[in-house]
Amino acid sequence: MIPSQDDEETPFLQRPDSPEQPTAKTPLPWDQFWLLLLLEIPDFLSARTLAPFIPQLIRNIGVTHGDESQVGYYVGILESSSSAAHTLTIFHWSRLSDHIGRKPVMLTALSAISVSMFSFGLSKTFLGLVVNRVICGAFDSSGAVLKTLVMDITDATNMPKAYSYTPIPVMIATTVGPLIGGLLSRPADRFPNIFGRSELLKTYPYLLPCSISAFFISIIWLIACICLKESVSNTTSLWELIKGGFFGQSCSKPRQSSCDVIFDRADPGEVQSKPLPLRALLTSKVLSVTASYATMGLFHMAFNSVLPVFYATPIELGGLSLDPPRIGVLLAASGIIQGIFQLLFYARLHDRFGARAIFITGVSSGIPIVILFPVINALARAHGIGMAVWLCVAVQLTLKTSLIMCFPSMILFIRAAAPNRASLGATTGIAQMALAVGRIVGPASAASIFSYSLQEGHDAWLIYYFLIAIVFLAVGTALLLPRYPNVCEDSQ
Repeated sequence: MIPSQDDEETPFLQRPDSPEQPTAKTPLPWDQFWLLLLLEIPDFLSARTLAPFIPQLIRNIGVTHGDESQVGYYVGILESSSSAAHTLTIFHWSRLSDHIGRKPVMLTALSAISVSMFSFGLSKTFLGLVVNRVICGAFDSSGAVLKTLVMDITDATNMPKAYSYTPIPVMIATTVGPLIGGLLSRPADRFPNIFGRSELLKTYPYLLPCSISAFFISIIWLIACICLKESVSNTTSLWELIKGGFFGQSCSKPRQSSCDVIFDRADPGEVQSKPLPLRALLTSKVLSVTASYATMGLFHMAFNSVLPVFYATPIELGGLSLDPPRIGVLLAASGIIQGIFQLLFYARLHDRFGARAIFITGVSSGIPIVILFPVINALARAHGIGMAVWLCVAVQLTLKTSLIMCFPSMILFIRAAAPNRASLGATTGIAQMALAVGRIVGPASAASIFSYSLQEGHDAWLIYYFLIAIVFLAVGTALLLPRYPNVCEDSQ
C-alpha cells in the first residue's frame, strides 16, 4: 500500500537511506493484482495478432501496386496512425483517471480495442485500415492506466516484484497473438477442408484472427467490469468536470466512492492531496525521465517495425524471405524467452544492480541488435537460410530481452518523479505521451527509410545508420538518470 500523502509537496517516495523507508517488503495485494495481470493481455494481444500478416495484407489490398519496396512504407504509416491518435489523447485519458477513477477509463479502452480489432478484419481498403487504427489509438489508454493502477496498489518495496510478474500476461499475449495472426490468416486458403466453403472468410481473409482476438478481449472486459475495484478513493463525476470546464478548479471538490474502493483513508481529518495542474507537473525530474522513456521507446518501436518487414522482404532486397507463419512463430518464441527471463530474474537483477544499470544495459543492447540485421542478410545471401542464419536470428531476439527489461525499470523512475499520489495518472500520461510520439516517429521513419534503402541506387545500410543513431541518443539520455529512482524527488 502506498504511504499516505499529507499534501502536494510531500515527496512521493522516500530516499533509500531515509529512516521512514520501510525495511520489510509489503506483500502484493493479489486480490486485485491478478486482475491487472489479466488486463495486460488485450493491448499486446491485438498488436501481436496483426503483426504477422500486415505486410501480406498491404500487398493484397493493392496499395503498393506491386512495388515490393513500398510495403514497409505503408506498414509504417498504418502503425504510426494509431500512435498519432494515441499521442493526442493519452495525457487527457490519464489525467481524467485521476478525477473520475481508473476503472471507467480502463473499460473504455478495452471496448475500443475489441471493436477496432473486429472492424479491422472487415476492412478492404488502406483508408479503412488507417481509420480503424486511429479509432483504436484515440481511445486506448490501457497501457498508461494499467501502469498507474500498479503504482496505486504497490509501494517502493514490492513494485519491482510486481513487475517481475507482468511478463506472464505479456508472454501469453506475445505468444498467442502471433500464432493467431500467422496461422489463422487466410483460413480458406490455408485450411480448405475446414473453411474452404466460407464465402465470408474468402471475402475477408483476415477476419478470423481479428475476431478471435476481439472475442478474448471482450471476455476480459466483462471480468474487469465485475471484479476490478476502483483505486482512486476520491473521485469527481464526469458531469462535474464538464461543468467546471474539464479539469477546471471548480471541480476540485472530491466525492467519496460508495463502493469498490481499495484504499480508504484511516484518518478522516487528513488533508487529501489533489491532482496538480499541468504546469506544476513539468518539473526537471519529470522531463528528464520522460526524455529517457521517449528515446528508448523510439528505438524499441523502430526496431519492432523493421523486424517483421525485414523477415518478409526478399533476400535479394536485403531481407530474409520468410512467410507469415514463420514470422509468427519467431515472434512468439521471442515473447516466450523475454517473459521467462523477466519473470525469473528481473526482481533479482533490480535488487543487485538497480533500475539505472538495467536500463542503460538494455538500451546499449541495441547496438549489437542493429549490427545483426546486415549480418543475417549477408549470411542468407552467401549460404542460404541455414544454421548460421538461424543462430544469428536467435541471438538478435535474445538480445531484445535486455531491451524489454527497460520498461519496468523506467516505471520506477516515473513513479518516483510524480509530485504527489493524486497526480500519478497525469505524470504517467506525460511519459506515455512522449512514448507515443516515439511510436509515431519510430515506425514511420524506420519503415520508410528501410523501403528507401531498398530502392536501386540507394545505400542499403541507411536504415542501420538511422537505428544506431537512435541507440546512441537513448544511451545519452539514460546517462542523465539518477543512480536510484528514489533520488528523483529530492528537489521536489
